[in-house]
Amino acid sequence: QVKLMESGGDSVQAGGSLRLTCAADGNTDSTDCIAWFRRSTRNEREGVASICIGGGRKEYAASVKGRFTISQDSATTTVYLQMNNLKSEDTAMYFCAAGRMASIAVSQLNPRYFNHWGQGTQVTVSS
Repeated sequence: QVKLMESGGDSVQAGGSLRLTCAADGNTDSTDCIAWFRRSTRNEREGVASICIGGGRKEYAASVKGRFTISQDSATTTVYLQMNNLKSEDTAMYFCAAGRMASIAVSQLNPRYFNHWGQGTQVTVSS
C-alpha cells in the first residue's frame, strides 16, 4: 500500500506562485511514476504533470507547460509541483497519484495508470 499526502495549496492572486508537495510513504518500490491531477468546479479531472523513473521522464499538460515544473527529491519519495504565473483557470483541487509507467508511445497523464491517490489540496487563484 502506498500513502500519499499533498500539501501547499492556498489562495493566491493571478500571477502568483505556489509549490505543492506530495509525500509518499509505504511500498513506493511498487510504483514508477507520480503525477499531479486536478479537478475543477466543472468536475473535470485533468492530468497536470507526471514524473517517472527517478525524473528521467516528465510530461506536462499543454495548459501548464512553461508555467509548472514537476520535480522529485532524489533522497526521498517527495514530489513537488512548482506553479508559477498562476491563472484563475488553475483553480482546482490538486491530487497526487502514484502508479506504473505507461508505454512511451502514450500519455502518462491518464488516471488509468494510477492506483494510489491522495486526498487533495485546494488551489484557488483570484483575478
